[in-house]
Amino acid sequence: MLFGTAAGAFALALTTMAQTNPGQVAFSLEREGKLTEAEAAWDALAKQYPTNPEPLAHMGLIESRQGHYAEAIKYYDRAMALNPRMPGLQLNLGLAFFKAGDYKRAIAELDPLLKAQPDNQQLSILIGMSHYGLEQFSEASPLLKQASDRDPTNLTLLLTLAHSCLLSHQYPCVLDAYHRLVALNAESSEAHMLAGEALDEMKDSEGAIREFRAAVATNPKEPNVHFGLGYLLWTKGHDPEAAQEFEAEIANDPHHLQAMLYLADTEIRMNKMDDARPLLEQIQKTDPDIAMQHLDLGIVYADEGRKQDATTEFETAIKIAPTNVNAHYRLARLYRSMGMTAEAKVEFDKASSLNKAEDDRLLKIMSTIPAGKK
Repeated sequence: MLFGTAAGAFALALTTMAQTNPGQVAFSLEREGKLTEAEAAWDALAKQYPTNPEPLAHMGLIESRQGHYAEAIKYYDRAMALNPRMPGLQLNLGLAFFKAGDYKRAIAELDPLLKAQPDNQQLSILIGMSHYGLEQFSEASPLLKQASDRDPTNLTLLLTLAHSCLLSHQYPCVLDAYHRLVALNAESSEAHMLAGEALDEMKDSEGAIREFRAAVATNPKEPNVHFGLGYLLWTKGHDPEAAQEFEAEIANDPHHLQAMLYLADTEIRMNKMDDARPLLEQIQKTDPDIAMQHLDLGIVYADEGRKQDATTEFETAIKIAPTNVNAHYRLARLYRSMGMTAEAKVEFDKASSLNKAEDDRLLKIMSTIPAGKK
């Protein structure tokens, strides 16, 4: 967004310095875009004047302009050791860390600068995006909100803020961003999807479905829009309509594994085992480590009388997801049908124990809620 500003300000500061020292030729080469020759000239000066940070800082800038951030950081670090107060140097070092994906060190360099300049838009964005990159969404959101408030028409920034708020469970923030997004772009399907996800987390399933329907109507080709609507319909037991949405997502993206998985599960719920099996077997070839796929394939095989194959699938599902009650229960029933009563009892007991543990967990939560709020 604004990342070029730091390098420009830094170069401007160095221009003045270069005009008053032997770096004029090196700087002229750099300004003309002759980066290889310029870096060689600065390198010669760095050796001639080992206590002067300017040649090293220029070499870092040249490497950064070429996308060689690891090399740039080395030069900036050497310059910082000589003069940590050199104008623009710490900012460019933090920027290099950011562009290299080392967000933790970027924050360490940039945060002191933001404390000294709390209204600096570029620093707010850089540090906010660094927290976002580290999945520290609670820390990212207030910085991104400040930046978005200063630049209210920046859709990219507003969408990033909305995602950060969603991922840190700040749902009122998501809905506020949604209203602002719609005001800027009434045809934003992603805005409707964000609102739908927030409403779903707030247990407003009807509102969530309404927003995802709006997203589909706005842009039926938006990635994941049909899957999101299909999933919400699946959770409500609206299987035929959910299947249509999963099929629409697969039409948009033939390699969408989640849409294939939930379509297969929906087909099983509608007793269309023959339709579910090829989907599940295709998923298994692509990603064999999905518990739900093994569970559903076990259900299909058991329905077809392939008991040994079903046993293998249920056991695999349990290995991947040991707390899956349904997998233990179905394996127990299968063992019992095969006359393996001892093994069946073990699985029934596990399923019962897992159910009780979940009931106890919910009871503990409920017991902490004041009576008037239950």
